[in-house]
Amino acid sequence: MRRSMISLTALAVLLSGCNLAPKYVQPVSAAPAQWPQGAAYEPATPGEAGMPWRTLFADPRLQAVIERALANNQDLQASLAKVTSARAQYHVERSYQLPTIAAGADATATRGLKTSASDSQSYNADVGFSAFELDLFGRLKNQSREAMETYLGTESGYRSARLTLVANVAASYVTLASDRDLLALAERTRGSAQRTVDLNRALHRSGLASAADVASAETTLEQAKSDVASQTTLVAQDRNALELLVGGAVADAELPGSLAELEAKIGKVPAGLSSEVLLRRPDVVEAEHNLKATYAQIGEARAAFFPTISLTSALGLASTALGNLLGSNAFNASGTASVSLPLLGGTNKGNLEYAKAQREYYLATYRGTVQSAFKDVADALARRGTISDQRTAQDRLVAAAQRSYDLADVQYRAGTDTYVAALVAQRSLYAYQQTRIATVLADLTNRITIYSAIGADESLARP
Repeated sequence: MRRSMISLTALAVLLSGCNLAPKYVQPVSAAPAQWPQGAAYEPATPGEAGMPWRTLFADPRLQAVIERALANNQDLQASLAKVTSARAQYHVERSYQLPTIAAGADATATRGLKTSASDSQSYNADVGFSAFELDLFGRLKNQSREAMETYLGTESGYRSARLTLVANVAASYVTLASDRDLLALAERTRGSAQRTVDLNRALHRSGLASAADVASAETTLEQAKSDVASQTTLVAQDRNALELLVGGAVADAELPGSLAELEAKIGKVPAGLSSEVLLRRPDVVEAEHNLKATYAQIGEARAAFFPTISLTSALGLASTALGNLLGSNAFNASGTASVSLPLLGGTNKGNLEYAKAQREYYLATYRGTVQSAFKDVADALARRGTISDQRTAQDRLVAAAQRSYDLADVQYRAGTDTYVAALVAQRSLYAYQQTRIATVLADLTNRITIYSAIGADESLARP
């Protein structure tokens, strides 16, 4: 019996390399090899694409806020729990490839009711493994491989969640700075409009201005008051959104100053020449692991068509007397083998068809993820290629509007022009100043978007 067990074990070792899963070949990239070119894009520059977030965001307050978010964000904690669960499931599947060895002991005593002749005792002690499947066709191996790919996919998903969180915190931070700038602008405009209203009322009382001039001045004042109320709300909501991402309160000292202060401390992420960097983007890596898992699933489904061989063995001691349990005559061994083979019916064919369909689904998902990643980067690069020109034009527009308003205001106060000209110039200046703040926000947001779209931040990988 022992020789038979050794032979079966040797056979299992010889056949352990049998794997019915198809060989995985990485799909050809579904995206163009190079970034797009044209009037909307800057000339491509060689070099490593991507940048660690601590290098991109040099502002100490923003860095501290991001660190807290990475430690406390609840959505990220949920993603981490998924990783831990997938890893535990992989360990479970991996354990099926190895025999489970257990030891046990028992004692039995029987006493007769009338005579002691019917009394008996028995003692047993054994160690062995039960129902250990010989993985001749790779069924268990592919189950384990599928679980491993799922685990690796959740690892990449967790890294993707960290990347997204960093980008979202930074975007919320600069949005808060932008709304604080807009609030400050509305407050300055309100103060200027209030002085204009006071002047027009005084002139009206002196008969030097019409009631229409007073009413027109009041419209600008009330608009500014409305904007102050609206921006005060937005600033509070921006802070709430930031604190939700951080997972706790953000102190006043940690809040951003102006966009001008942040701009010098937010870098520009290089995109490199080749789109191949996207294959390292966390969501693309996750999609590829999901695809790889379907190959193992096919191997598992194919193996189900072949015989399943299970072994059970035990080595033990048995005796009617406890004192003789360790004697040489007490030794015994047993071993059994069972074979099962599906002949008719069952779900094997359906499972194989399902596994193949899953492969096609995740192949399309992988390709779609790569294409979507390329579009994300291309769109962001198109914005970066034109934002500098837009900002320059916007700065000149505000400067010209400021000169126009100053001249109109002087002429009105000197009595050489109507208040309508000054009012139009003031409203135009206010609108252009608001647009300039929005343009600066678009620039900084674009830098964050490129960082997130490229996704090449190895510093976010779990240690």
